[in-house]
Amino acid sequence: MSNIPDNIRLKELAIVTNLNKPFFDDFISFLRTEGYAGLYEFVVEQDSSKAKETIKKYLDRRIPNNLKLYDGIARPYSEDKAKWFLLGWIFRDAPAQRLDGFLKNLSGTRNERKAELINQVRQYASGILSEPERWDWLPIFEVMIDRLEGSRRSIKGNLFEEIVRRNLSKFLEKNGINLSIDKTQIKLGGETYDVKVSGGQGTILIPVKTRETMGGGHARLFTRDIHKAISVASESGYNCVPIIIAESWKGDLAALNCQEFVYINKNPNQVHEVEPLLIQEFERLIHVFCALM
Repeated sequence: MSNIPDNIRLKELAIVTNLNKPFFDDFISFLRTEGYAGLYEFVVEQDSSKAKETIKKYLDRRIPNNLKLYDGIARPYSEDKAKWFLLGWIFRDAPAQRLDGFLKNLSGTRNERKAELINQVRQYASGILSEPERWDWLPIFEVMIDRLEGSRRSIKGNLFEEIVRRNLSKFLEKNGINLSIDKTQIKLGGETYDVKVSGGQGTILIPVKTRETMGGGHARLFTRDIHKAISVASESGYNCVPIIIAESWKGDLAALNCQEFVYINKNPNQVHEVEPLLIQEFERLIHVFCALM
């Protein structure tokens, strides 16, 4: 094992998921006050109206003792979102990505609509995962760690967008390079560019691409996304300078259809190591930014 790098991602996700167990335990305690011996007994409840009312009561209820449910980088969700996410995860669904879209098709208050939808998901899941052991903490832990990994990827992408924007702004100011940096992403031809830098002589679009691991089909998709971002920007008449932060990326740097790019061979989890390298890359590209003035 000494030759294999530590899986920092898994370790951090496991820590955060374990932090969420008290929030899960509180839901189980709530079910017991409603007459259920445990989660499984609620899952297989045959009285749909009773189960729906129980869910509605939980959604309306205040969470005691300042308990929190945390996202993939250990930031607490708001209470309403936390309860909604927990219920969705318990019943093996994706609240933000899938269930939110169905709420608008239902009637009633927001919590009434959520209760109706979660109850339908409960009934569906109970017929597929009928064994009691499917509803203990450990299988829920596995579901939660997968969901938090998805949120982590999204958050990490936004995190590095802000890191790039902040460090680039400081770099330009330090060197007296008077350019404007948009405060938000821009969309172009179906592509998202995290940072837009503009001056009197032109504009640079910067897509920030990060990957924690480089194996399998996702690695190919990652490389394809980089090429597509460059192509769309070029076809629209913009200079594109992609920033790629990925450990052991196997992409062909020479094949990138752009004059300049930044490649940092680091795991994006290692923010403290990435930032100094990012600043070094900005210094290397100072001529590119000066040309925009």
